[in-house]
Amino acid sequence: MAVIRVNGDDFSVKLDGPATAPVLLLSNSLSSDLSMWDDQVSVWSQRFRVVRYDQRGHGSSVVSAEPYSIEQLGRDAIGVMDALGIKTAHWCGLSLGGMIGMWMLTHAPERIDKAVLANTAAYMGPVELWNGRIETARRGGMRALVEPTIERWFPEHFRQAAPATMDRMRAMILRTPIEGYTGCCSAIRDMDQRTAIRSITNSVLVIIGSRDPATKPADGQLIASSIRNSKAVIFDAAHISNIEQPEAFASTVIEFLA
Repeated sequence: MAVIRVNGDDFSVKLDGPATAPVLLLSNSLSSDLSMWDDQVSVWSQRFRVVRYDQRGHGSSVVSAEPYSIEQLGRDAIGVMDALGIKTAHWCGLSLGGMIGMWMLTHAPERIDKAVLANTAAYMGPVELWNGRIETARRGGMRALVEPTIERWFPEHFRQAAPATMDRMRAMILRTPIEGYTGCCSAIRDMDQRTAIRSITNSVLVIIGSRDPATKPADGQLIASSIRNSKAVIFDAAHISNIEQPEAFASTVIEFLA
């Protein structure tokens, strides 16, 4: 783990794999940190220089004044690349990370080679949903959100079958700074990329969870149908599909990037 300066702010990053290999940049979901990719990094780092970073307001990265925007989070990603001397990279983002990936593909397409957009949406209303979560966080902290989040992220059968994984996920959610959570909620609330993504020409893989109650299959299909050079794959999973289907997620991404 290292801390780098991005436009005057501190960001936590972790690098794995050969320094000379193609770069794969990973972008995390809301209320998570770079440890969410632990199950995949051992596989991906055999072929890629895997770069993980904590989103603004998450993990060990800067917690700045809210609200945030998708543009701000996208510029953070560009800043991470610049600080590490990375000209271009493959992208893999899940949920919020996929939203940032769409912004990158429409505003800085020359910085991205191939992109994986997993369990994500180009628009995620209604506004009241996000205002409600912001209010819940401010009143009750992350402890008030942890169980509803776990239930959205994972189906009941997986929660029961993987108690140690659920404990790890709960701990990750609970250590998310409240201001970072609410700031990123504002970014998702105010985002609408449904028109912009039609201009994307990069090669894109859209990963959809068939049981995902947060970014529903229709959200993923809309992204895939809007991007001309894209394909979609459906996993039997809910929202955090890389945790629920770790081997399938890892191999699917490798096959696409290869």
